[in-house]
Amino acid sequence: MADAAAITAGQVEHLAELARIAMSSEELEKTAGDLDQILANVARVAEVATDDVPATSHPIPLTNVLRDDVVGSPLTAEQALSGAPASEDGKFLVPQILGED
Repeated sequence: MADAAAITAGQVEHLAELARIAMSSEELEKTAGDLDQILANVARVAEVATDDVPATSHPIPLTNVLRDDVVGSPLTAEQALSGAPASEDGKFLVPQILGED
């Protein structure tokens, strides 16, 4: 990446102030270098991404792996509650978390 387009520590400091992120001078310098490297890598990708290269969102073709919706018989209340650690009046019984009555 050309030095004229390099991200400076001052630019990173300005962005950090806007985002209200406290950064030391060492962190500012390191972040500026990291951002320069990221931009250089993006520029390299842009060089090889020509019109004859199809765009991809994922390296492996994806297909829907969900099953078809099929109407079936629902569980009875007894079946649903059979694995619950506690139940009361046909409902799951869970510990109270808010301390309200």
